[in-house]
This record gives sequence, C-alpha cells and structure tokens, in this order.
Amino acid sequence: QVQLVESGGGSVQAGGSLRLSCAASGFTASPWSMAWFRQAPGKEREGVAYHYLGGNTYYADSVKGRFTISRDNAKNMLYVQMNSLKPEDTAMYYCAAAQGIVRGGSSGFGYWGQGTQVTVSS
Repeated sequence: QVQLVESGGGSVQAGGSLRLSCAASGFTASPWSMAWFRQAPGKEREGVAYHYLGGNTYYADSVKGRFTISRDNAKNMLYVQMNSLKPEDTAMYYCAAAQGIVRGGSSGFGYWGQGTQVTVSS
C-alpha cells in the first residue's frame, strides 16, 4: 500500500525557514514525478515545486529562488527547503507522487499525503 507522510510543518515568522519532508513507502518502483503542493483556505491548490527522477526540477514563480526541492531515492524521501518565508506562504502543504511524468498541474498525481501545516506570521 502506497503511503506518503509529510512532516516538518510549523509556525515561523516572516523571513524564517522550514524544511518539509515526505516519506514515501509502498512503491514497487521509484515514482518518476514527485511534487509539493499547497492550499490556503479559500484558495485553489497550487503546485509549488516538482522533482523528476532524471533530476529536473520546476518551481512556481511565487517560490522561485526561495524554495528548493530535493529527493533522496535511497531513503524514499522528498524534501523542500523553504527560506525567506512570507505570510502568503501560509497553507497546508501536501506531498504528491506519480509513477509517470506529470508536467505541471495536479490531476496526474495519483498519490497524496495528508498534509502538514505551515503558518508564517508577519
């Protein structure tokens, strides 16, 4: 049974940093596409950062230069280092995975974690 479990969320002041982790288990092969999404109350879910098995990454403009996604395939872990956090980064953050290549968006991701809350105060 595939499972994605996020951790590392919390409350931080603007300008601070957090590192989110996602532990993946149950995959018979490493997912080609993994990503971090976020959803704030009253807003649509937003793709924040994507990581592909070949090493390519993609970031939303809103986090480019501040967030860094990384992956440890040996440990089945996905991370996102979030620096220079802003109040508008406040959201529930979700880890997602797909066996195939998903170029942006969320509909191609079949596996989701339960989320971890990030709150940034001004």
